[in-house]
Amino acid sequence: MLSGISNRFNTAIWQPELEDMSAPRRWGVTTVRLGQVLLRDIQNGEITMRAMGLVYTTLLSLVPLLALAFSMLKAFGVNDALRPVLHRFLAPLGAQADEIIEKVVGFVENVQVGLLGAIGVVMLMYSVISLIQKVENGCNYIWQVRKPRSLGRRFTEYLSVLIVGPIIIVAASSMTASLSSNAVVGYLATVEPFGTSLYMIGRIVPYVLYSIGFTFLFAFMPNTKVNILPAIGGGVFAGVLWQTASLGFALFASNAGNVNAVYSSFAILILLLIWLYVSWLIMLTGCRVSFLLQHTEQLTRKPYPPRLGAADREEIALLMMGLIGYNFMQGNAPWQVARLSRYLRAAPDHVYAIVDQLVAKNMLIETGDTTVTLLPRQDIECLKVNDILEAVRSGDPAAAPSPRDDRLHREVGQWISQSVEARRNTYGALSLRELVIASMRDGGLQDRDKGNQPAS
Repeated sequence: MLSGISNRFNTAIWQPELEDMSAPRRWGVTTVRLGQVLLRDIQNGEITMRAMGLVYTTLLSLVPLLALAFSMLKAFGVNDALRPVLHRFLAPLGAQADEIIEKVVGFVENVQVGLLGAIGVVMLMYSVISLIQKVENGCNYIWQVRKPRSLGRRFTEYLSVLIVGPIIIVAASSMTASLSSNAVVGYLATVEPFGTSLYMIGRIVPYVLYSIGFTFLFAFMPNTKVNILPAIGGGVFAGVLWQTASLGFALFASNAGNVNAVYSSFAILILLLIWLYVSWLIMLTGCRVSFLLQHTEQLTRKPYPPRLGAADREEIALLMMGLIGYNFMQGNAPWQVARLSRYLRAAPDHVYAIVDQLVAKNMLIETGDTTVTLLPRQDIECLKVNDILEAVRSGDPAAAPSPRDDRLHREVGQWISQSVEARRNTYGALSLRELVIASMRDGGLQDRDKGNQPAS
C-alpha cells in the first residue's frame, strides 16, 4: 500500500512537464521537487562537509575579520558597533552568549594593527580573505563555477564588503533603535489596533532584514551572473530559516542542561560550534535554492547529471567544436559555456568536462572571468575530427589496466587497434573547417540561442 502511494506521488510530481501546468500548480510542484532535491543534496554530504570547513575557518578568522571590519567604522565615529552586532548573531546561545561576546570583544580590542608590522598586517589580511574566499568557493561549487575571482577582483570586492557591510549593519541597528525610542511610536504601541500591528511588524522585521542580507550575498558571492528573482528566492528561504532556527536554537540552549553537565565549561564552545555549523549550513542551502530556481532543469528525480555514454561524449564534442568553429568563421560572438549547454540540451557538467579535455589538448582556449567564452586555439583547418574524438576518448594512462602476456590480452589489443585504425580510415584528414562548411549547406544551423547567433 505504501509503495503504491509513493509511486503515485512520484508520478504526480516528477512526470508532468512544468510548462504544461497552471501557475499555482507549477509553483507547488516546483516547491516539492526543490525540497526532495535539497534533501538528496544534504544526504550526499558535500554541502555539510563544506559547512564544517567554514566552521573551522571561522574560528581562525573571526577575530581578525571583526578587527579589520569594525576598525573602519571608527572613522565614522561608531566605536561601540561590535557588541550589538555580535549579540544579535549569538542571541540563540542565550545567557551564555554574553561570555563569548566579552571574550571576542576583548580579543578584537587587543588587536592593534599599527603595531603588527608589515608581516603581521599581511597575515591579518590573509586570514580575513581566506574566510571570504572559502565562502566564495562554496557558492562557486554550488553554482558549478570553476574559475574563482581574479586576485585583483578579490582584493577590491572583498574590501568593499568589509567596508560597506558593517556600515549597513550599524545603519540598520540605528534605524531600529531610533524607531523603538521614538515618542510617537511609543504612544502608538499603547493604542489598539496599532499596538498589535507594531508588535507583528517587530516580529517580521528580522525576517525581512535577514532575507535582504542573504539575497545580497547570493547575488554577489558566486563568480557568475545570478538573476535577481532566484537570488531573492534563496535569500527569503535562508532568511526565514535562519531566524526560525535561531529561535529554536535559543530554546535548545536554554534547556541544554545535559550538555552543561557533560561538558562543563566547554559547553559554551560546543554550543557555539553547533550554531556556527547550523548558520553556514543554512547559508549554503539557501545558495543551492537560488541555483535550482535559476536552473530548474536540474530539478530531477534521479541524481544530476545523468551518466553519459562514450558515444554521447563524442557526439557532444563534435557538436561543440562545430558550433565554436562556425561562430569563429562567421565572426559571431564566441560561445559561452552556459549557452552552449542550453543549445545542445546537455548537462553543464558534461559540457565542462569535455571542455576541460579539449583545453588540455590545446584545441580550445577559455577567455573571460565571470563569463567563460570558448575560442579555437588552433586554425580550424588544422584541427582534425579524428583528433577531437581521440581527445575525448583519452584518459589518464595510469588508469589503464596493465597488459598481461596471454592470448586474451593479445586478441583484445589487436581488435582495439583495428577499431582505432578503422576510425582513422573513416575520417581520414577531415578537418573541423570541412565539418563547419558541410553544416552551412541547406540553410545552415538552426538558431535556438539568439545570444550567440549560430545561424547564418
